[in-house]
Amino acid sequence: MIILSQATDYLQHVYAVIEQRDPHQVEFLEAIHDFFQTMTPVFERHPEYIEANILERLTEPERVIQFRVPWLDDAGHAQVNRGFRVQFNSAIGPYKGGLRLHPSVNLSIVKFLGFEQIFKNALTGLPIGGGKGGSDFDPKGKSDNEIMRFCQSFMTELSKYIGLDTDVPAGDIGVGGREIGYLYGQYKRLRGADRGVLTGKGLNYGGSLARTEATGFGLAYYTEEMLKAHQLSFKGQRVAISGAGNVAIYAIQKVTALGGKVITCSDSNGYIIDENGIDFAVVKQIKEVERGRIKDYADRVHGATYHEGSVWDAQLAYDIALPCATQNEIDEAKAKTVIANGAKAVAEGANMPSSPEAIAAYQDANVLYGPAKAANAGGVAVSALEMSQNSLRLSWTFDEVDTRLKAIMQEIFAQSVAAADDYDVSGDYLSGANIAGFTKVADAMISQGLV
Repeated sequence: MIILSQATDYLQHVYAVIEQRDPHQVEFLEAIHDFFQTMTPVFERHPEYIEANILERLTEPERVIQFRVPWLDDAGHAQVNRGFRVQFNSAIGPYKGGLRLHPSVNLSIVKFLGFEQIFKNALTGLPIGGGKGGSDFDPKGKSDNEIMRFCQSFMTELSKYIGLDTDVPAGDIGVGGREIGYLYGQYKRLRGADRGVLTGKGLNYGGSLARTEATGFGLAYYTEEMLKAHQLSFKGQRVAISGAGNVAIYAIQKVTALGGKVITCSDSNGYIIDENGIDFAVVKQIKEVERGRIKDYADRVHGATYHEGSVWDAQLAYDIALPCATQNEIDEAKAKTVIANGAKAVAEGANMPSSPEAIAAYQDANVLYGPAKAANAGGVAVSALEMSQNSLRLSWTFDEVDTRLKAIMQEIFAQSVAAADDYDVSGDYLSGANIAGFTKVADAMISQGLV
């Protein structure tokens, strides 16, 4: 067995190499640092991973594609955005990961998301590798025609690099059913009707029932398993949720169905508090139909109040926190507020919503913590099930897909528990998820040689 200092030296060496290569990629370095913090026991036990230099190979994407996206606005003016696709690792299957449209998108963010996606996808047990993409285009305030022209231009370039058995993108922040429709229409025009090349499609052209609900439902199923392992449940619990997008909306629906009372949700401007329990249908109408702001909820629902700022700064009693907005929305100070508010559990619906200091605060306070790569894997799981249905030329019922989703989320939690127990970090579900996902990918890479 390799001694501790050798494992530690190897991890430090690889991190130094990455930091030297990409010193300004803050989000990517944060994701790498957090992941490495949990890997020492793995490399103590498996010197063959060091001999094969698995970490340096794994942290360098197989392919990074960056391109310009020119499009015409409604005034006839030419606009230009940047497009990205990071094809990170294909050891266990074709690259799979969403496309994000948001002004903050840059190479660092796409790489961090793609790196996390490798292990999230591995945990699902489905044959999919890790990738991610997007653009700094902001769909807010744009007309349908502007969004269509942007998506067509974006797909004109992206179509050269994706394919049914190569790379299968999906939606993410800023990319819902409308955007996927425009993207698929352009892909079909250029390359033919390979329905499985994009997931999150409309039901009338190859989409899957339960795909819209999958990430939010999956988060609730994972959290339910984590609570159950500690003789707890959602029943009778007050739940704080951030965000009001796809993940948050359907997390509200499923948590409520499981007996919890969701008392908050938010958008980038502020948050609402509804002590009677958030009305899922009202939030869905405002955000998915009207594309409005969450403050409109307080005008429509008696007793609800709207507040500017972050929901995680609110002095508010709750039992469970589900951050579903964006990366790094909870820093150390906000985490301490969450703990002081009485949270017994935090599970992540967004990607990396908690800073490293926030995660340490949860763990120091013995708050149950479900990391994003495990807790929010429901979306990509059902995306992979959509790929299966497309290949079979079949459509499964909502209940069949939902049953498969629940079983996958339960198995993800079970894998995390087993890996944590095996490496003597019982109860640390972050380490468990990292170890379970990593060993699956690392073993596949070693089996395939130096590629």
